[in-house]
Amino acid sequence: MATMKPPIVPNIPLSEPFLKGNEWQYLKDCIDSGWISTNGSLIKKFEDSIAKIVNRKYAIATTNGTSALHISLVALGIQPCEEIIAPTLTFIAPINAISYCRATPVFMDCDPKTLCLDVEKLSAFIKSQTIQKKDGGTYNKLTGKRLRAIIPVHIFGHPVDMNPLLEICEKKNIIVIEDACESLGSTYNKQQTGSMGEVGCFSFNGNKIVTTGNGGMVVTDNERLAIKIRHLSTQAKISHNEYDHDEIGYNYRLSNINAAIGLAQIEQLDEFIKIKRRIASIYKKELSQINSEILWEMPWAKSNFWLNTLITSSKHKVNILNQLLSKKIQARPIWKPIHTLPMYQHCQSFKIENAQKLYASAINLPSGTSLRNEEVNYILDKIKEYFKRA
Repeated sequence: MATMKPPIVPNIPLSEPFLKGNEWQYLKDCIDSGWISTNGSLIKKFEDSIAKIVNRKYAIATTNGTSALHISLVALGIQPCEEIIAPTLTFIAPINAISYCRATPVFMDCDPKTLCLDVEKLSAFIKSQTIQKKDGGTYNKLTGKRLRAIIPVHIFGHPVDMNPLLEICEKKNIIVIEDACESLGSTYNKQQTGSMGEVGCFSFNGNKIVTTGNGGMVVTDNERLAIKIRHLSTQAKISHNEYDHDEIGYNYRLSNINAAIGLAQIEQLDEFIKIKRRIASIYKKELSQINSEILWEMPWAKSNFWLNTLITSSKHKVNILNQLLSKKIQARPIWKPIHTLPMYQHCQSFKIENAQKLYASAINLPSGTSLRNEEVNYILDKIKEYFKRA
């Protein structure tokens, strides 16, 4: 009797969008209205939806998460002579946004339990490497420059340990700009990520938990700052009838078409988080049986598990990646620590040890909301097959 072959599950993407809600209907409404560009009622509705979820007073839609970060820095008045503290383990967007302002990043290590910025090392850096002057600013002893702000990034959906970070920054007059691009719906002590800093920034790229195709958002409770960000994002235009501008602005406005998709997606956020957390739980349970670790949430956190991270060893990382990629499973290494990249090697970094080790041993596994159970099982089977051989 012939044995049945297992089903072939081809081309499993890392994080594919799930577009099965009201996307088509809202796109039709948008097209029927004739408002497809950067005006239209759906943009305001989308902004209001995000503001409500994050519990902030103001939300300004932008073209992407990078523009949200950049325009936040510009509106906060970041100067070329100033420094911004940032994690070395992150997607490169927040670091490039610092460079767009001609400011300088100072790199911090990551916490091995969360991959987020290590707040204990941040505290040690502030105590040993900085001085607070009479003007209230905190200055870097090595460079003499003012440390004006910090960008904590909620990595792969897991929140940064925000309370001690906020306490440090309040005492030292350091502005907190939350990079929540990966963490919509995640909470820290029941507070939404993006709700705790002076501003919070989100991304709605095609691989995020909620997508607009391409888009971003800045949220804040500061009315003056919200007005400034919206003004700058619309080319700093001051007249409806004249091409009159009062400063250098940016064309960072989200389109009504993108907002239509986002509005339909945000209606499904709770369900998307349930799916992501279910996938994470399966990975955790099954991989623990072969002594492999899936990065898990801390007691004070509820992660949206945007991407699941397998922690293995440096000797297994490349082989597992090759095994999965050969089966058309789109696993990925985590980011290279940014302080090692050529354009940022000259920047100061402080006691970075964990980020290097984790880069050598961590892999992101497929985690999309459209991922089917049989696909998750197929991925797990291939990982288990490797360890049996190894």
